[in-house]
Amino acid sequence: MTYTELVTAIQSYTENQFPTVYLADGTTESSTTQINRFIEQAEQRIYNTIQFPSLRANVTGTTTAGNPYLSCPNDFLSVYSVAVYPTTGANANQYTYLINKDVNFIREAFPSTSSSFNQQPQYYALFGPQYGNVAELSFLLGPTPDQAYNVELHYYYYPPTIIQGAVTALTIATGGSGYMAGTYYDVTLNGGNGNSCIATITVSSGGIVTAITPTSGGALYSVGDVLTAPTSIGASGTNFTCTVTTVSNATGTTWLGDNYDSALLYGCLVEAYTFMKSEADIIAGIDGKYKEALMEAKRLGDGLERQDAYRSGQYRQKVT
Repeated sequence: MTYTELVTAIQSYTENQFPTVYLADGTTESSTTQINRFIEQAEQRIYNTIQFPSLRANVTGTTTAGNPYLSCPNDFLSVYSVAVYPTTGANANQYTYLINKDVNFIREAFPSTSSSFNQQPQYYALFGPQYGNVAELSFLLGPTPDQAYNVELHYYYYPPTIIQGAVTALTIATGGSGYMAGTYYDVTLNGGNGNSCIATITVSSGGIVTAITPTSGGALYSVGDVLTAPTSIGASGTNFTCTVTTVSNATGTTWLGDNYDSALLYGCLVEAYTFMKSEADIIAGIDGKYKEALMEAKRLGDGLERQDAYRSGQYRQKVT
């Protein structure tokens, strides 16, 4: 199931096109924004219920001598394993898997970061958000590395969403002229192949657009689409244009949509019917179908993918 097929199915099952709604703060919310929220919430519920081994991520990095901290990937959620190995010497390329400990343990066991106490790390702890980027976690290593070690991190993450063509970066093509100076939030952009891209726009004192940042990517855009801003950033301004430089998931397909589209669809329908404030029995019925589909996916993610017939025997289910 692709993104467009999923959107069509949600609208068909609910018999609702989810027209634009007016919010309490006076802004509007498009059909695409509403449906995208249903999809993202359903994906989160599924990925937090089942950890599919086939969706693990792997990344390599390098420690720095004398630095006990190691940055996590931006999409990091939890650890499967952390290993270090030296690049030179008798133990070159020999993996040592680190043991997870609390930050307090590492602080007490390895209180000194003096170079005379530095060694190959044996332990790690999730240290928490970094000062310079509160959205990014970091590891605390113990002991502090005495040299640059290669690191291999096997970790759990949210796979890319099935939402197709959400704008992730824009470039100003022409700054225009005559706009009212200021910063404008939640501006819905016009044009291109997609819809519902929302951005923050900054206009300089000279009436020219000098910065634009997408805050909600919408869907179905293509790289190279030319977008414009409505007159809400200054009725007298003209000729501002920007170009879509990157989008997420250009194909609108994911592993989950290809393999367990029933779980994804019914998860979205639970969110949609809840949003519509449908009758309790309708929501309960859809939720039951969702849980049935989820159990089928769970059989794979938490069962079949974690064993093989040679060591564990074939999967057998009791027949009643």
